[in-house]
Amino acid sequence: METKIYKLDHHAIDHEIIEKAAAALRKGELVAFPTETVYGLGADALCPAAANKIYAAKGRPSDNPLIVHIARWQDLLYIAKDVPEEAEKLAEAFWPGPLTMIVNKNEKVPYETTGGMDTVAVRMPSHPVALALLQESGCLIAAPSANASGRPSPTMAEHVAEDLNERIPIILDGGEVGIGIESTIVDLTEEVPMILRPGYITGEMLEDVIGEVQMDPGLIAEDSAVKPKAPGMKYRHYAPKADLKIVDGAKDAVISAINALTKAQQEQNKRVGVIGTDETAALYGGDLILSMGSREDEDEIARHMYRILREFDESGVDVIYSESFATPRIGQAIMNRLLKAAGHQVLMAQQNNGGSEIV
Repeated sequence: METKIYKLDHHAIDHEIIEKAAAALRKGELVAFPTETVYGLGADALCPAAANKIYAAKGRPSDNPLIVHIARWQDLLYIAKDVPEEAEKLAEAFWPGPLTMIVNKNEKVPYETTGGMDTVAVRMPSHPVALALLQESGCLIAAPSANASGRPSPTMAEHVAEDLNERIPIILDGGEVGIGIESTIVDLTEEVPMILRPGYITGEMLEDVIGEVQMDPGLIAEDSAVKPKAPGMKYRHYAPKADLKIVDGAKDAVISAINALTKAQQEQNKRVGVIGTDETAALYGGDLILSMGSREDEDEIARHMYRILREFDESGVDVIYSESFATPRIGQAIMNRLLKAAGHQVLMAQQNNGGSEIV
């Protein structure tokens, strides 16, 4: 299958291109398109065969639900069995935007789209290209991230092409996305709404609108036997090809520990990558050192993370050491992705008289 890539200026959208993509969706084909979070791989959410094409193209487990993207509040009412009061409040506060809400589905939504579940995840994206595609197609669009399953999520059309070239017919290239991490997912079918995936919309922001919100215990438990409630969160995600480890601790201890670990790996003829920040990158001695941005700018760190993981793949490093990024506002979302990319491998660095050690 030939994959055609169409460049779009989201300030002046070419509606002929949008119509080509919309026509493909109506025929049950796949279209990759930008959202404000990451690129999505879209299909008609109400067509079982189209939803199945997403799983096949990505190599995605079929019990991992897809998020349904909508352009109007009425679309949620159309596919939901019931709509809780909290959903209306959250939509008024955060839609269009990077928030996904889980509600009970009705019979219009096929189980192929929901991974066999009686609930459906829904969001309204704010990216102009995504909204134009939704409106022109007349479809509700099921769209997970447009990457091969397990790989870092795509924040540029080039990333989509790396993973899905010749697997899908159309990629809409709207440039680099603005946020760079996936939407927050909140389950409104629970007695107390539960965050199943942290994102740009924080728990505090949700609580300001609807009151008490709980965090899925499986996302924060140190015991790996405690599994996240969301089916998709049990699978390996975001991982680079090299072995990634996170080094946590005080700044000086982390820098010293990463440099010691790097030296030991290089003595074994291994190529080492290091993920730092603008403030620390010059202090490392790896073969490829990449900065996530300044620690003063959380949005920049989130936006750069997946691109950096893919850059390490291109460089062919054998091992990667990363600083921890427990930043104040969206650090939980950043670390959720980074921990999954590292397979939850975390090394604790501690200062001692001679420098630092891993404990």
